[in-house]
Amino acid sequence: MKLLVVEDEALLRHHLQTRLTESGHVVEAVANADEALYQTEQFNHDLAMIDLGLPGMGGLELIRQLRARGKTFPIPILILTARGNWQDKVEGLAAGADDYVVKPFQFEELEARLNALLRRSSGFTQSTIVAGGLVLDINRKQAVLDDKPLPLTAYEYRILEYLMRHHQQVVAKDRLMEQLYPDDEERDPNVIEVLVGRLRRKLEGESGFKPIDTVRGLGYLFTERCR
Repeated sequence: MKLLVVEDEALLRHHLQTRLTESGHVVEAVANADEALYQTEQFNHDLAMIDLGLPGMGGLELIRQLRARGKTFPIPILILTARGNWQDKVEGLAAGADDYVVKPFQFEELEARLNALLRRSSGFTQSTIVAGGLVLDINRKQAVLDDKPLPLTAYEYRILEYLMRHHQQVVAKDRLMEQLYPDDEERDPNVIEVLVGRLRRKLEGESGFKPIDTVRGLGYLFTERCR
C-alpha cells in the first residue's frame, strides 16, 4: 500500500520509511505540512501518518485541512506524537484522525494499528482476504490457492492485494504503478502489463481461475467478490 509519513524529526522519518518499505509498502516521507499538502494534491495514498508537532502549520491543522476536502481525501489518518494526555487524543480524533500512537512506540504496535486501519478502510475485518479458493494473508504477505501456496514475487503480491482490496472496481494502471514505485521517473506501464500477465498465469494454473479482467483504456478489474 502507498503511505504518506509526515514527520519533522529526520532520524525517525528515515526509520519509519525504511521499516515500512521493508514491510512491503511504498512510502512518501515528508518533513512538514506544506510538503504533505503538495503530496496529497498530486498523488494518491492509502493511509497518512502525521506527527502533531510539525514546524509551521501543526499536525492538527493539517488534518483539518485534509478532512475539509471531504470525499477527495477519505483515507485513514494515524497520528504519531509525543503528546500522550487524553485531551490531546480527543482533539486529534475530533480533527479527523482515525487512530493515535504515542511516542516512543514499538514498531510492531504501529504496524498492527496501521494494518487494522487499512483493513477497515477496504471493508475487511480479518487479516485475510478470500475470493473463492484464493486466500490472501495480508499480515504475512502470502497467498494460497486451493490450499496450495501460490509463489508470488513481491511486486506480483502487491498488485494482487491492491486489486483484491478494490474488488469489483476498475483500478487504473497509474494506481497500480504507485503501489510499486515511489518516484514518477521509475514508472513504466509496460511493467504493469508484464506483471499482471504473470499473475494471471499463476492464478489460472491447473484450476482455470481467471479473476482479473482488462478494461480497455481504463485498467484492471478483479471480478470476484472478496470477503
